[in-house]
Amino acid sequence: MSDKASSQFFDARLDARLLQDFQQNFPICPAPFAEMAGRLGVAESAVLRMLEQLRREGRISRVGAVFAPKRIGASTLAAMAVPPEKLEAVARAVNRFPEVNHNYARDHRYNLWFVVTAGSEGRLQAALGAIEQAAGYPVVALPMLREFRRDPAEGRQSTVLDEIGRRLVMALQEGLPLFIRPFSILASRVGCNEDELLERIRRWCAEGTIKRFGVVVPSDGPDEGVSAMLVQDVPDALVEQVGNQLAGEEAIALCYERARVLPDWPYNLYSVLRGPSREEVCGRIEATRRRLGLSGFASEILFSLTRFKRDGVRYA
Repeated sequence: MSDKASSQFFDARLDARLLQDFQQNFPICPAPFAEMAGRLGVAESAVLRMLEQLRREGRISRVGAVFAPKRIGASTLAAMAVPPEKLEAVARAVNRFPEVNHNYARDHRYNLWFVVTAGSEGRLQAALGAIEQAAGYPVVALPMLREFRRDPAEGRQSTVLDEIGRRLVMALQEGLPLFIRPFSILASRVGCNEDELLERIRRWCAEGTIKRFGVVVPSDGPDEGVSAMLVQDVPDALVEQVGNQLAGEEAIALCYERARVLPDWPYNLYSVLRGPSREEVCGRIEATRRRLGLSGFASEILFSLTRFKRDGVRYA
């Protein structure tokens, strides 16, 4: 094998290991890239060089924290009813706001659905008002009241941020600097010492505030199959029971209780399903509702159409 071919083989093997091994189990220590290099059997400079190359090529978005939804800041799902001929123009106007991280068209009168996240409830409401003004159509905010999970123990309380915590969130959402002592650099930006910063990140990981820490791969690949949002009007007294039942179904990817917006939007229980075709997804929904005795509850199925935006969450 020539030196060039050998180098290319080495680089391909290294980038594969970085992408596979360090999306989780990232070393949270003063010199994490040296620790990674030791595990991989290469020089620290090779790890830093490859991470920078992967970032330039767009194969990773950053190295850092992915925060759990609803643990810090404030967020809401929102919807708009937009004339079909104006949908793309309005979607572009909505996408200009950095608080918007997901934006999809769905086949319904409410045809534009997006997620808005901000550092506080006040900032969230300000963002919603600005989006409504820029778009020219009313925004229906549908905040999450409760998430149902297969493992109820996964649900945890929100994390209260002090000033150091707020600064750390802002720094982490940009990703770790690709230098030998990245946490030391972050500590100087945040205004604390390195040990305090590392201890706080470890605690947030243990508590679930940080869902995962490591190499973050952009979620901008093509959507596979079809995705549908099932919305149901379930009596409030039964929401917990039904939500837990649905969360335990293999066909259900996500299940949430959200606020109703009466009189136009009576639905309070949301489930996300995916499948190879609309027919397959509709069949799963019908079978699940019939088996669980939910057929008497008013419902609608909203299929995703165009994806206008899907970015990482930004809190500030």
